[in-house]
Amino acid sequence: MAQAVEEWYKQMPIITRSYLTAAIVTTIGCSLDIISPYNLYLNPKLVVKQYQFWRLVTNFLYFRKMDLDFMFHMFFLARYCKLLEENSFRGRTADFFYMLLFGASVLTGIVLIGGMIPYLSESFAKIIFLSNSLTFMMVYVWSKQNPFIHMSFLGLFTFTAAYLPWVLLGFSVLVGASAWVDMLGMIAGHAYYFLVDVYPQMTGRYPLKTPSFIKALFADDAVVVARPENVRFAAPAAEDLHHD
Repeated sequence: MAQAVEEWYKQMPIITRSYLTAAIVTTIGCSLDIISPYNLYLNPKLVVKQYQFWRLVTNFLYFRKMDLDFMFHMFFLARYCKLLEENSFRGRTADFFYMLLFGASVLTGIVLIGGMIPYLSESFAKIIFLSNSLTFMMVYVWSKQNPFIHMSFLGLFTFTAAYLPWVLLGFSVLVGASAWVDMLGMIAGHAYYFLVDVYPQMTGRYPLKTPSFIKALFADDAVVVARPENVRFAAPAAEDLHHD
């Protein structure tokens, strides 16, 4: 069992493996009181006035309590981050990293701006960790790039991947989670999708070209291609994606 997990971990592409590792280590560290969440959360005042710039990154690494919700998000992170990096971004590690950087920037900007709007400030003030939103963004982008894959939710009903973000949003509302967290991920994901897939077809312009200095950070190694598959949502240990 341990050897199988080790092999699965080693076969992950570099960005997925790095992000998943950082998220798990950070969350476990907070659960064991080795790290304090108070040193990680997004606080604009501390970032600007006390130069605590690390908060712009660490708020994307902490997934709160190690409970069932944590397991679900680790499942989604490992699954959809891996699928994106191995399929849509195969051989384009720099572009994938830039997508995550763009998403993180959009999410941070939305929260900062929303916090200044009178009727929304109270809601946005409660959003101090954006890890779940960034994970949801990856789910949204994957669903846009694989809209016709058939999926099932808890074995109750089937749908195509295009509706996956809405199904998960509805599930979050049913279990009492904040809808804002998922909606922010959808907004960031749609912004990326529009600027990369829609806007260039309309104008012939590509506003989100990966900067050369980011491309220089990654070697152009070939990435093993994973076949697109279908998902059955039963639990984080659910059946892997499969073709009909």
